[in-house]
Amino acid sequence: MNPIFLGLNIDHVATLRQARGTRYPDPIKAALDAEMAGADSITLHLREDRRHIQDEDVLRIAQVRQTKVNLEMAATEEMVQIACAVQPEDICLVPEKREELTTEGGLDVLGQKEWLTKVCARLAEAGCRVSLFIDPDEAQIEAAKEVGAPVIELHTGTYAELEKPAEVAAELERIRHAAEYAHRLGLVVNAGHGLHYHNVQPIAAIKVIEELNIGHAIIAQAIYSGLPEAVKEMKRLMVEARQQAYLQDCCSTQSEDCCSTDKSSCC
Repeated sequence: MNPIFLGLNIDHVATLRQARGTRYPDPIKAALDAEMAGADSITLHLREDRRHIQDEDVLRIAQVRQTKVNLEMAATEEMVQIACAVQPEDICLVPEKREELTTEGGLDVLGQKEWLTKVCARLAEAGCRVSLFIDPDEAQIEAAKEVGAPVIELHTGTYAELEKPAEVAAELERIRHAAEYAHRLGLVVNAGHGLHYHNVQPIAAIKVIEELNIGHAIIAQAIYSGLPEAVKEMKRLMVEARQQAYLQDCCSTQSEDCCSTDKSSCC
């Protein structure tokens, strides 16, 4: 069974800190607590306007993290220089507009292939694995492959915002198709944006997706249950969905290899 990993986005801890201009809550402490609770990586977005995460946060997390760091950033010269200096394990290039509350859509790789090819090469030379945050669209996936990004993160925001069951199902199928297409091209597939405790499982059940990056929902739940429990519950839901997806395949194919560990629960 392909495992499913959880990347915790700590931006919203920094948002709360910046709201009062204090030194607390500390997003780095939150990251360490989340790692102890089962988060597989830590994501943080250093925006041009520094509205939440600050440069110091990026430097500190790179020094103390126990898992890996995924730095989200725009593909600007300033950010590329910062990333090359800090050298986090993962870089996720995202579109960015000052007026947006949060990232509103995927990166237009097709429209800036020449620049992104140069950026991906520079970041790879610095030892960073590059991911592109894109919509679940075949043309954008192909462009991501062409510019040299080994990883994509599929934008799940549209899926998260839809309410009508038929529309949700259609968008889920769009994401599934895109994930499988990217996987066939040899890309590592992650996903994220807008995922929460009530909609995460159908995405986690897509077996070629390796990691889900989730922030707002977990930090919000942490107000009520504490951060470690909020992380554990999200991870539990994700793993449960992945296991169920494999069990369903067992039942439909009667695969001995798939069911060899627990035939009673398989079919």
